[in-house]
Amino acid sequence: MAFPLDTLIPPHGVFLPAMPEEAPLAMPVQDFREKPGRAPRPGTSPRLIWLRRALVFGAALLLTIIGAREMALVLDVDSVLQPGMVVLVLFVPLFAWIALSFVSSLCGVASVVARGGRGLGIDPAAPLPRLATRSALLMPVYNEDPRRVLAGLEAMHEALREAGAARHFDVFILSDTTDPDAWAREEEAFLALRARAGDEARIFYRRRPKNTDRKAGNIADWVRRHGAAYPCFLILDADSVMSAEALIRMAAAMEAHPRVGLIQSLPVIVNGRSLFARMQQFAGRLYGPVIAHGIAFWHGAEGNYWGHNAMIRTEAFASAAGLPHLPGRKPFGGTVMSHDFVEAALMRRRGWAIHFIPALPGSYEESPPALSDLAIRDRRWCQGNLQHLAVLPARGLHPISRSHLLVGIGSYITAPMWLAFLICGVLLALQARFVLPVYFPQGPTLFPDWPVVDPVRAKWVFIATMGLLLLPKVLAWGAMLLDRSWRRGHGGALPSLVSVLVETVLAGLLAPVTMLTQSVDVVSILRGKDSGWSAQTRDDGSLPLRAVARLYWRHTAFGIAFGIAAFLVSPYLAAWMSPVVIGLAMAIPLAAWTARRGAGQALRRAGLLLIPEERSPPSILRRTLELRAEWDAMAPEGEAVARLRANPALLGAHRAMLPAPAPSSPDRLDVNLVLGLARVRASADLGQALASLSRAEKAALLADPTGLDALLDLPVR
Repeated sequence: MAFPLDTLIPPHGVFLPAMPEEAPLAMPVQDFREKPGRAPRPGTSPRLIWLRRALVFGAALLLTIIGAREMALVLDVDSVLQPGMVVLVLFVPLFAWIALSFVSSLCGVASVVARGGRGLGIDPAAPLPRLATRSALLMPVYNEDPRRVLAGLEAMHEALREAGAARHFDVFILSDTTDPDAWAREEEAFLALRARAGDEARIFYRRRPKNTDRKAGNIADWVRRHGAAYPCFLILDADSVMSAEALIRMAAAMEAHPRVGLIQSLPVIVNGRSLFARMQQFAGRLYGPVIAHGIAFWHGAEGNYWGHNAMIRTEAFASAAGLPHLPGRKPFGGTVMSHDFVEAALMRRRGWAIHFIPALPGSYEESPPALSDLAIRDRRWCQGNLQHLAVLPARGLHPISRSHLLVGIGSYITAPMWLAFLICGVLLALQARFVLPVYFPQGPTLFPDWPVVDPVRAKWVFIATMGLLLLPKVLAWGAMLLDRSWRRGHGGALPSLVSVLVETVLAGLLAPVTMLTQSVDVVSILRGKDSGWSAQTRDDGSLPLRAVARLYWRHTAFGIAFGIAAFLVSPYLAAWMSPVVIGLAMAIPLAAWTARRGAGQALRRAGLLLIPEERSPPSILRRTLELRAEWDAMAPEGEAVARLRANPALLGAHRAMLPAPAPSSPDRLDVNLVLGLARVRASADLGQALASLSRAEKAALLADPTGLDALLDLPVR
């Protein structure tokens, strides 16, 4: 069913331009080798921020030293030549990683209890401020379902209009879509959205013929063409929405603090249906505030950026965040994939403050519905974060900005390190069991060399490590109990505790599966394999069992082999390794079961894994779901050329939205357009032409007036 455009837009050829007049703004490419001038200390930085950082890093270092000492005693390591040294070398950075997260989370618990995490004068309980400037809401899309995207945009526009602030926000849909049929659906949906919003709405659409530099290039293209007209802009993701209150408060904070370059809010994961998505959203909603308040405590004005749901000062972004191409070949060279961390670091390098405000509500996003979908996204993020190895040496970066890059790298490097640690632990136990020790090494000695592994101390090191991992969850649950509305939203004290146990067990079983997947990804990237870029699955992640088995049979085989090896060494070792072995051995049924909506909804009916936003949905979420149902009822379907031929209004709009043709020259030859024209002219009818065209060739024809006419002139048989 197509959108009823004949009743939604003016007659053919009479409609407002799809984009406003250009307001160019220079965005120079930054040189990582250039040493910038000394950046001023942001005036919005918290007082004594150095003391906070000394507390966090000092406490983490102290815990690491204690943990390293205890592990050295467990392994009886007193020489770098001993086999246990390999295990110790792997253990220390992994324990340091856990220790830093633990200390940061403790600070987060204290901040949550004290109701901190605001900053920049943002008070969610205060009356809404009045705005003096106009901001842009940017929605980059790439082969997305326009129903989801535009339902959220329409809900946000309605909320801004009800708050009396719609005139202060222009909406831009910035398409990098390569699928020609999806492109036509986007155009049709955009025209319908503009008609539904009314003539006074400033909603715009543009599609780039070439998606150069991916999402970062998409945003940079908008800045260079229209940035001078907007002091600030906010980037949305295809599955994210924000309340009018959050948008207005962020824009007002930008107006009040002219040296703030970026304000990042904390997105809450919502609308999860599958068991996997509901686990993600429960963990994010219960533990997320503690983690977020913790990092905000010591980030100060050197915060980070997560790519969406953040308000950005256009001047700061344009002057400081133009990304160069990294030297070398893919996967490490070329376009910066995880651009958000780098953009935040570059803006701070030029003296702009980057703030994270976790106490500001009204920011929402959705989670991948299945472990397999998360793995696809994770593979891309893994490559992007490993690319940051080339950014770390950039001159002039703030030490905290470098720490953000290191955290991004470490979030993936730690996976193969954990795997190596487990394997080395088994090999060390294997040596102790089957290789006779040398009590009297060569050379004169009065006393034998007794190899000792202290099992009691090993038990306590394990308990301490698990305590550092799990105690923040318990403390987050305790902090939730202190807030009556938060406690109600999670179903009450006892149901929320059961939910914590369910989430912890399932997350613990899935963790080794993710560890092995990420380890393979890291090795694959280091060997030079590019991840590419594909649209993300956002609704249904369920797959046939056979497809799940194809994805995870290697995990199962490795888990069984690992468990057998551990058992042959010692049944006690196998018992210690059982959580890892069980998770890997059951990878296929776990991945299939957690992807099912039925399993997730069954737990919801049982009152488990609940979050406040589903028990009492905010108005912006309710309205988004209502509008999504409306858009689903009039969803555009079918092939692009057929819809253009059948609807003169859509065809006229499509022609008007085509960019001006670039000057022809031999070095600008569009191979896809030339080949597409040749195939069309050799075809007897439209069906034959469409069957012969590749997706890229069809898109090139639809983007060119001559190619479009050639397609439309073909007879339909």
